[in-house]
Amino acid sequence: MRKDWLLVMFAACFEVGWVVGLKHASSFIEWTLTGAAIILSFILLIRSGERLPVGTVYAVFAGLGTAGTVIVDIVVFSQPFRWSVIALISLLLVGVIGLKMVTERDA
Repeated sequence: MRKDWLLVMFAACFEVGWVVGLKHASSFIEWTLTGAAIILSFILLIRSGERLPVGTVYAVFAGLGTAGTVIVDIVVFSQPFRWSVIALISLLLVGVIGLKMVTERDA
């Protein structure tokens, strides 16, 4: 079970990579890495969905990917820091963690 949730977390990390890549890629190598991140992201997502409830897996994947993308935008690409954004991302993460905890008990 933990291995499957780890796959979801890695899939979300690759999601952050390809989302950032879609916006900032400008060379063949960057586009190739973006494509590889898309493929790896979905392979890991599909694998974890084979053993875990797919709705919960996708919600966790999307939530972590969203939070990670916002954090990368602020830290790496100097997007303005706004407390409202951080509060909403925190709320999203609380929901994602809650879904994971409830699903783990039920599964």
